[in-house]
Amino acid sequence: MVGDRRVAFLAVGAANTAVGFVAFVAADLTVGSIVDAAVNETAGSLATLGCAHVVGVLFAFAMYRRFVFRVRGGVWRDLVRFEGVYLVAIGVNAVALPLLVGLGWPRIPAQLSILTVTVVLSWFGHSHVSFRRSGD
Repeated sequence: MVGDRRVAFLAVGAANTAVGFVAFVAADLTVGSIVDAAVNETAGSLATLGCAHVVGVLFAFAMYRRFVFRVRGGVWRDLVRFEGVYLVAIGVNAVALPLLVGLGWPRIPAQLSILTVTVVLSWFGHSHVSFRRSGD
């Protein structure tokens, strides 16, 4: 569809960000609220983040693989590498989100601000690690 990989990455990234953020909001309103009441806000934030992460990674993997990097074969290897890149991003998120919430930020605006950093991390990680083939 789009010839320039950077443009395709941004388009898929925008769709993935929207899907991931909707998943985050849905998890916040359900799982996050339940865990907030049962444990505390930090645990609720991490539960929300975990749920949104699973949905976001599966959606993103399929979209980036098919429409951006257009690779074949090695699906499981690519998925492991892809998740490795996302684990770095979620690690940053897991530290920053409770910190910002603890400083009084509402969870949803805090997450929105963290997205800027994780998008940049994702571009470099997926371009150089996730879908890299020998000879690239």
